[in-house]
Amino acid sequence: MKRREFIMLLGGAAAWPLAASAQQPGMPVIGFLNGASPEGYAPYVAAFHQGLKEAGYVEGQNVAIEYRWAQGQYDRLPALAADLVRRQVAVIATGGSGSSAPAAKAATATVPIVFTTGLDPVQEGLVASLNRPGGNLTGVTSLAVEVGPKGLELLHELVPAATAIALLVNPTNPSAEALSRDLQTAARTLGLQLHILRASTERDFDTVFATFLQLRAGGLVIGTDGFFITQSEQLATLTVRHAVPAIFPYHEFTAAGGLMSYGVSNRDLYRLVGVYTGRILRGEKPAELPVQQVTKVELAINLKTAKALGITFPLPLLGRADEVIE
Repeated sequence: MKRREFIMLLGGAAAWPLAASAQQPGMPVIGFLNGASPEGYAPYVAAFHQGLKEAGYVEGQNVAIEYRWAQGQYDRLPALAADLVRRQVAVIATGGSGSSAPAAKAATATVPIVFTTGLDPVQEGLVASLNRPGGNLTGVTSLAVEVGPKGLELLHELVPAATAIALLVNPTNPSAEALSRDLQTAARTLGLQLHILRASTERDFDTVFATFLQLRAGGLVIGTDGFFITQSEQLATLTVRHAVPAIFPYHEFTAAGGLMSYGVSNRDLYRLVGVYTGRILRGEKPAELPVQQVTKVELAINLKTAKALGITFPLPLLGRADEVIE
């Protein structure tokens, strides 16, 4: 994380509890429930605020926000969601883990919930349909799981001689199973062997990279996960230190020195969640707000890292990049 961004984050984090406690009488309160940590999520919180502003709400002026972070410990989410319900928040916005929305849904059938998820919200039982959610939940879904196989293809295109690739998942994230299954299918199609590596804490990373080197895999696909987002800089550093060609769904990884990223913009996701949260505060019903889908994906490449790893990007792949960091 950049120093300036970190300072802004600390300042915002210090103000978040104060904004709720200093609210004016009658000011609505939003519950912000997230499975990750504030570290690394400052841009997404800012995007959420931007969406709220587009809907006519500014924190501390006409709305207060109660923030609840699970710090990557997803088993804490049910208790955090229940606490927000007890505090009688007007709406709950969730993210940072596929477990956040189910935890909020289990905590209340009446408080409106706006979620962001990389899973199919219909299959997950969050809504009745995308067009008519039908209950107290609506939100924004991305192609987080679906882009995984494409990320594998891109990595294979970059290191075509590799016969084995590894996938890093967080086993506590509900999306891990679907992602592992989809990538196994994609790997077989490409004639690759896929090894599944698991990490749910920062302490697991040393074991992950030691195992990766033992397997002699040719590249690493890092799966979608809120905890991994907060560790983007650490993962970028480790992949370069161990000379591991890696791809991650989030641009933050490439910006921090990672080799390549392919996925949707989390900023777009959280901005849209902010917009829907504001619209619900204005009186609209989640049952009548269609689940939005973010479908634009972007490929970012870090040529400086590629040079450090001794990798040359094929011109066709380089030409398809939306952003090239030199």
